[in-house]
Amino acid sequence: MPSKAGEGRGSSRAGETKRKQTAPIVVRPSIDAVIAFLSKQIDDGDGDLQKLIRSTPAWRDADDLLQSVPGVGPVLSIGLTALAPELGRLSRKQIAALIGVTPLNNDSGSRVGKRSTWGGRAPVRAVLYMAAIAAKRFNSTIAIFYDRLIDHGKPPKVALVACMRKLLVMLNAMVRDRRAWSPQLPPGEKCP
Repeated sequence: MPSKAGEGRGSSRAGETKRKQTAPIVVRPSIDAVIAFLSKQIDDGDGDLQKLIRSTPAWRDADDLLQSVPGVGPVLSIGLTALAPELGRLSRKQIAALIGVTPLNNDSGSRVGKRSTWGGRAPVRAVLYMAAIAAKRFNSTIAIFYDRLIDHGKPPKVALVACMRKLLVMLNAMVRDRRAWSPQLPPGEKCP
């Protein structure tokens, strides 16, 4: 996925940037060289992914549909296209469970536990989280939904995960129906 390639595993650009802050001044030029190398590798990978997406008609169409939604950029679009090829072919419950944004029970016997989300495709979920943060600022449908949940007493993190699910379900419906974003339609509604 763009701008995230290699981050979180071994030597990452983010890790090297943090390490530079506490490194002795003598070592910093060497760390700068590593950061420049990693940045080039990430940029080259991003470019290759973009070329691949744009060269395949079905992927290009899905990419265009996904990016028509305010708050959805190339990182989420490419992430969903590459890591969730089932998008548009599953029901809303199935796609939410596949990605890991479905609240699951933690019950045992007569004990009723707290519901939480887990499992699924963590790389997609991480990018979807950032897209939901952007969408709650720039997408009126998601912003209204988030504000309504907060007004009903939901904690901000719970409301944000609900926005992630809503955004994913909307994107799934758009790809299924092959229709670009239209704020006039209720989210998830089938187009005439």
